[in-house]
Amino acid sequence: MKNTKYILVLSALIGFTSCNEIEDVNRDEAAEVLPELTSGSADFTTYVSLGASFTAGYTDGALFMAGQNNSFPNILANQFAGVGGGDFTQPLTNDNFGGLAAGGTRIAEPRLVFGGSTPVPLESVVGPVTVSTDIVLNNPTGPFSNLGVPGAKSFHLLSDSYGSLAGVGSYANPYFVRMASSPSATMLGDAMAQSPTFFTLSEMGANDVLSFAVSGGSGVDQKENLDPSTYGSNDITDPNVFASVFSNLVTTLTSGGAKGVVTNVPYITDLPHFTTVPYNPIPLDAGTASFLNSVAAYGTYNGGLQQAYAALQGSGLFTAEEVAKRTIKFVEGQNAVVIIDEDLTDLGAINSAFAEIPKYRQATADDLLVLSSSSFIGTEAIPGNAQSINGVAVPLADQWVLTPEEQLAIKEATDAYNVTIKAVSDANDNIALVDLNTILSELATTGILYGDYTLNASLVTGGAVSLDGIHLTARGYSYMAYKFLEAIDTSFGANFIDSGNVPNPGDYPTNYAPTLQ
Repeated sequence: MKNTKYILVLSALIGFTSCNEIEDVNRDEAAEVLPELTSGSADFTTYVSLGASFTAGYTDGALFMAGQNNSFPNILANQFAGVGGGDFTQPLTNDNFGGLAAGGTRIAEPRLVFGGSTPVPLESVVGPVTVSTDIVLNNPTGPFSNLGVPGAKSFHLLSDSYGSLAGVGSYANPYFVRMASSPSATMLGDAMAQSPTFFTLSEMGANDVLSFAVSGGSGVDQKENLDPSTYGSNDITDPNVFASVFSNLVTTLTSGGAKGVVTNVPYITDLPHFTTVPYNPIPLDAGTASFLNSVAAYGTYNGGLQQAYAALQGSGLFTAEEVAKRTIKFVEGQNAVVIIDEDLTDLGAINSAFAEIPKYRQATADDLLVLSSSSFIGTEAIPGNAQSINGVAVPLADQWVLTPEEQLAIKEATDAYNVTIKAVSDANDNIALVDLNTILSELATTGILYGDYTLNASLVTGGAVSLDGIHLTARGYSYMAYKFLEAIDTSFGANFIDSGNVPNPGDYPTNYAPTLQ
């Protein structure tokens, strides 16, 4: 087979962020007199943040000190300090490499960096590093104001085994092991033990669908350089379970009179992790396309489809539309990858004579390929065999693709979660709501003007989403903090925005240098 080394999905992405030049201005010429900062009815004396990766400051596929210091809760705490906010403590990692170890054995990889055209592992640029954050040897001592745990699903906040070292690798989370007050502590319990006067509860529901999404809806672990969102089952959390858990969380957190801000769940399929890799990344010459269409390749498969249709015609069980959908045809020029689609008709279940016909089809623009597929498509399933190219001669397994049916399942769950979140927040005067769903939608479409910068959701160049395609950049987290302050002003009568007590987006980078240690 010729021309089979063909995919460099991200090679056209250059630069780091879509930013506008900041104009030099003489700020002394027309200094605006701003009102004095007030907190309204909110009490920021003891602020505790509960959540998952975004809350922790996870970015570029890892948790590391610089990212934690630029987490949105830490940015908020800096603003709260101006109106009586107390100390804000975080379970800082030991370095800026990222990654985790357990007794000297690496269990999570260091961060991603920009490699000139694509995101690449840190060690491919700087060489081997020693991951010094070890959950067996050097856990920090709490209590911690930031209880953001990468990978946490909604119900994990109530689990009394989530911080058990013995359960790491199955039911426990190493990031919570680092910060839990005891092996049987719960995230919610450790928050309430601090008697919070103010809290944020963010991203609840996101990981409840994200683990399903990053595995391509297959249940196969695709954690490569992502947060450990696949600990435990990859199934989408039942909306009824979510509703019970979320209501419990808010009721408990506000039981002592504390006020707080919650967020709804964005449509995660708008993130660049699912939108960057095209469905048709395969350029072929005429000769290679002809070979793939021949009996020696997919010609036999296509012929089997026609035989099955002829035998089942009139039964309504195998339609001409599905035959067309499943027929594989390559052409000179750009071509779609071949995928396995479990939602296609099982022809063997209808007639055993067709049991050997697999569920293959070529991808369409309605399919979403996960970001990690970019380094898999075009590789050889059998090393040294040029006729075993993944995505061409060897169809992509379900783990690499989100089909329309799987995307619909994610959307339906997200919508159900958001109905619950809105109902709970509307019913409680102590709760403000930040609409992350609309924010991500705007980032993915029109972009958002933030200070002197225009942020969008493009990988590498957009400025809002980090190199893993899911989590935010420091500047993205600062915008998130800004929206929290805006919600606090609206719901509780504070005036962070009007008084100018907001993060300066120019203080927060869109990327971290490989040399950061």
